[in-house]
Amino acid sequence: MEAAKTIAHEIGGLQNDALRFGLQGVKSDIVGSHPLETSYQSARKTQEEMKRRILADTYGTAFPLKMDLDRQILTRFQRPAGAIPSSMLGLEALTGSLDDFGFEDYLNDPRESETFRPVDMHHGMEVRRGLSKGPVCPSFI
Repeated sequence: MEAAKTIAHEIGGLQNDALRFGLQGVKSDIVGSHPLETSYQSARKTQEEMKRRILADTYGTAFPLKMDLDRQILTRFQRPAGAIPSSMLGLEALTGSLDDFGFEDYLNDPRESETFRPVDMHHGMEVRRGLSKGPVCPSFI
């Protein structure tokens, strides 16, 4: 039998490849997110649930299920990892987030920063195809 020709990048269940994935921080695992961020996420979730109930009462119970199927289809449609990120325009149109005015609209898109490290296309495709482990893009936090 032939031995495996790959080196495992995980030690004790953790990804320890600092050259591919960057240095790991412990603080982000211990400290939770900002209190305003958690309240914003919970308010957004309750708002989506209310909208779903209103749509079910107005158009019937099948309509929110159809919207869920559309959302699942549109979340799968992405560009391959590379220099041009996927805009997810169809999903933004479905969810109504095209009308949102986020921080990247007035502060700048973080991907256009001078310190942005572009994603390694080869590694991204290896992860997508299941040939390699790890995140498709390194964390920037």
